[in-house]
Amino acid sequence: MNKITVVIADDHELFREGTRNLIDKEKDIEIIGEVGDGKEAVELVNRLRPNIVLMDIAMPVINGIEATKQIKASQPSTAVIILTAYDNDQYIVALLEAGAAGYLLKNVSGEELVTAIRSVFAGEAVLHPTIAQKVFSHFSPSIPKPDDTGQEIEISEREMEILRLAAGGMSNQNIADSLFLSRRTVQAHLGNIFRKMDVGSRTEAVLQAIKRGWLNIDDLA
Repeated sequence: MNKITVVIADDHELFREGTRNLIDKEKDIEIIGEVGDGKEAVELVNRLRPNIVLMDIAMPVINGIEATKQIKASQPSTAVIILTAYDNDQYIVALLEAGAAGYLLKNVSGEELVTAIRSVFAGEAVLHPTIAQKVFSHFSPSIPKPDDTGQEIEISEREMEILRLAAGGMSNQNIADSLFLSRRTVQAHLGNIFRKMDVGSRTEAVLQAIKRGWLNIDDLA
């Protein structure tokens, strides 16, 4: 079984140690590196290409927002989960626009963190639906608009249907039940969507679809 590979980026050594000890107990997840500043995080991710990065916001040299931007620019398939003490709408919006896959506070339980890692890897959302709708709505007033990214993407009707249900906050299992598909099939479709859109998570795919005008505010309800 291929393990989910993770890099921890946080300037508090004690927190990194605690997170490592927690995740080391999981047979399907492996910590392959840890760093204490944003610049090192970018360099390590470019070298190791992990599936997931656990990223703090306040770090030396460059902060988590800029580090996330740089990581997503060079390693789009790597998903970045923000793990921070800052519960601030401005940070959430900035980090999701930078390419973060999810946003968690450091008071989450160990079980919630492990579930979040597995969920992002499986194409699930790691944002509370209320927060997700509020954040995605931030980008909605300017749509619909033509796709001005300069990159054409061909999404099938089935993929668009799944993306629309994902934007509404449905889990992979709920999408599967709604469309009379298997969960594995839904996950495969999401994987195809991510590859076509050159993203690493559901959150990024939904945000890009909003910016392209493929989804509107009603799809987020």
